[in-house]
Amino acid sequence: MSAENQSFLRSIVPFAVMCVGMFVALLDIQIVAASLQQIGGGLSAAQDDISWVQTAYLIAEIIVIPLSGWLTRVFSTRWLFAASAAGFTIASLLCGMAWNIESMIVFRALQGLLGASMIPTVFTSSFHYFDGQRRVYAAAVVGTIASVAPTLGPVIGGWITDTLDWHWLFYINLLPGAAVAIAVPLLVKIDKPDLTLLKGADYPAIALMAAALGTLEYVLEEGARWNWFDDSTIRDCAWIAGISLALFIWRSLSVERPVVELRALQDRNFALGCFLSFVTGIGIFSTIYLTPLFLGYVRGFSAWQTGVAIFSTGVASLVGVPIYVALGKRVDLRWLMMFGLAMFGVSMWSFSYITHDWGGAELLVPQILRGFPQVFAVAPAVTLGLGSLPMARLQYASGLFNMMRNMGGAVGIALGGAILNIRTNSHFHDIASHLTPANIPMQHMVQGLSARYAAALGGTDAGHVAALKQLWQLAYREAATLAYADAFRAIMLAFVIATLAVPLLRKVAPKPAPADAH
Repeated sequence: MSAENQSFLRSIVPFAVMCVGMFVALLDIQIVAASLQQIGGGLSAAQDDISWVQTAYLIAEIIVIPLSGWLTRVFSTRWLFAASAAGFTIASLLCGMAWNIESMIVFRALQGLLGASMIPTVFTSSFHYFDGQRRVYAAAVVGTIASVAPTLGPVIGGWITDTLDWHWLFYINLLPGAAVAIAVPLLVKIDKPDLTLLKGADYPAIALMAAALGTLEYVLEEGARWNWFDDSTIRDCAWIAGISLALFIWRSLSVERPVVELRALQDRNFALGCFLSFVTGIGIFSTIYLTPLFLGYVRGFSAWQTGVAIFSTGVASLVGVPIYVALGKRVDLRWLMMFGLAMFGVSMWSFSYITHDWGGAELLVPQILRGFPQVFAVAPAVTLGLGSLPMARLQYASGLFNMMRNMGGAVGIALGGAILNIRTNSHFHDIASHLTPANIPMQHMVQGLSARYAAALGGTDAGHVAALKQLWQLAYREAATLAYADAFRAIMLAFVIATLAVPLLRKVAPKPAPADAH
């Protein structure tokens, strides 16, 4: 075996171990999505508090991800990743042992806070370990994990909850988390810690960024539920987010060594890569949010039935990986990315024909169209966006790149929720305006239902009330279904814009890996 192949094999093992940590951290974003009702019941939580099981994790994670580059320089890739894996594992144990909703929210925030660094660190490590065409393989692996892990979250979570218990949503992290925490210090040797950076760190910028991202995430996650700016807390958080973000940007651009490298946005490829990462975040996370919501509330599916119905997305994503790798060696990555984004848009267009009786069979083709091109949409953004930066800037900028995907997810979920609320009411009003005495088919249906319910309930008046209630439920179901179609069309529009932006990217020539990468 040649020396080059030996060094390649030595790179694969530590990279694979780090990928396991990244997969587990990303999986946990959505693993509770299909099981929130069961968790809330187990913790005797109010309906309004249940969503915080997911929101707390996202807020904590999105604060830490942009700081990961600076944290890597301070503690080194090896020890930051190991500490992140260990902290994530301990927090997972605490989540499984939570005794009420308050403790669960705190432990979920800790889980996101401690595990977040594993995500962007893998992105930068792929550039250290691999060079040339091998970066195509690495980017395909990273892109697949970034797109497939959140997709599989509801599937795996639904199966665990129905088969075992919701506590095992968190206990399942203990074995892989502990293995990664032990293996990384033994295998990963990329850089060395520089604790002197703690002395001159820009702590005011860190505080401003935490305030900006934390409150912004809260506004995006909770805005739809509280009718946006009609709520004083949402208004206050929006003001805090806007002012803090403006001050953070000013501060980061005025100091010599910022904790987040905003100047990297001057690089056209990196700026476009961040935008495209933002759009793919909208697509991946919002569809994971909308599809289980539709299946649960419109179709009445259980957690396991929902997981089975959306499983085809994950399978299609995995099928796309070897095809992307084969084409990535021969075809310009920009063309592959255009294909991925365009196909994702086509998938959203096919979703827009959704009806109230759609299940796994009807969702199969739209989900294949969505799952198969995910790696084509995500992986080239890694190579073209991050690959255009010099190594000195890469660590500081990768956190910003990864944050954009998660922020896109938050915006997509908030946008989806807002569209569902607004358009359901609008469609219901339109449907109700046609349900008048002049509507002969409706009159026949109500008369038939009234007679049936009167026989069951023992009275004509009770039967008529029950029939009108059934009519209301049918109208609301159809209005909600039309609102889901509107949400998918909005996502499609975002992907149309992203597809048209891809030709603005420059082709990135392969760079050699640094000498200490192996």
